[in-house]
Amino acid sequence: MERGLNRREFLAYSASGVGTLGVASTGLGSLLEAQAQMAIVRWTGAAPASPREEQKVASQLTEKVLEALGGMRRFVKQGDVVWIKPNMAWDRTREQAANTHPDVVATLVRLCLDAGAKRVKVGDNPCDLAQKTYAVSGIAEAAKKAGAEVVYLDRERFREVNIKGERLKTIPIYPEIMEADVVINVPIAKHHRLATATLCMKNYMGVVEKRQLFHQDIPTSLADITRFMKPPVCILDCTRILLDHGPKGGRLEDVETKWTIAAGTDIVALDAFGAEMLRRKPEEIGSVKKGAEFGLGVMDYRKLNPKEITLS
Repeated sequence: MERGLNRREFLAYSASGVGTLGVASTGLGSLLEAQAQMAIVRWTGAAPASPREEQKVASQLTEKVLEALGGMRRFVKQGDVVWIKPNMAWDRTREQAANTHPDVVATLVRLCLDAGAKRVKVGDNPCDLAQKTYAVSGIAEAAKKAGAEVVYLDRERFREVNIKGERLKTIPIYPEIMEADVVINVPIAKHHRLATATLCMKNYMGVVEKRQLFHQDIPTSLADITRFMKPPVCILDCTRILLDHGPKGGRLEDVETKWTIAAGTDIVALDAFGAEMLRRKPEEIGSVKKGAEFGLGVMDYRKLNPKEITLS
């Protein structure tokens, strides 16, 4: 997959009105093809019995999945400004599996800083009140402790951007996300009553405003914003998954503990894997099919020969 717009490219974009950049302009195409495109790491040891043990397991899974891809330095360079985009949309605890696991986010913050990032920002455009979602999810506290700058998105600052999509021609996007050198997409895998599943592509709805525009054609709109964002890497949190009553959930009986994390440079393949985790076929998820049609990745993730690792 192609790397997202960095600050210099964003300024060029703003001046020219061009909404996309080819991978040839970044010089990353051949490098990324030569390295692993996808990794899946599973915990097979005893289930964590305390928050401290859970933190350790989540951290080890996250570290190992990035290591299998070649390490965070593959994606984050010295002096980069990084935006980590979790799913932090709902006033729900980690046990309810509506938001990304906070220890996964915290570990990514640490790995980015260790790779030489100048600043790491963490933020989302929540559906529930931001002050509550950031706190109840546990992400804000965990990210701050790891050294991140937690950002509350000011809805007055969103800027209309010409993304030249098939369905979405323009959409307001938060400028600090656009200006980051690297945007790391880290959603949780869960059920969604309208989109069937919310995975990596769906998580980009948290970088925009006017989300109701997506509802006219969710699969194509998600493919439009994904193609524009050009994700360099995505991490799919399947430590806990939400199997029903998503995207907000709330019932613990809808949650299944998997202690699995997948990551890669092919967002369609990751979403196809996530669909299977949610007991669905990838072709049943409209955004997965549309992403493949757009050339954003492959629906059969096994074709990538993902590295599969177990920890205990």
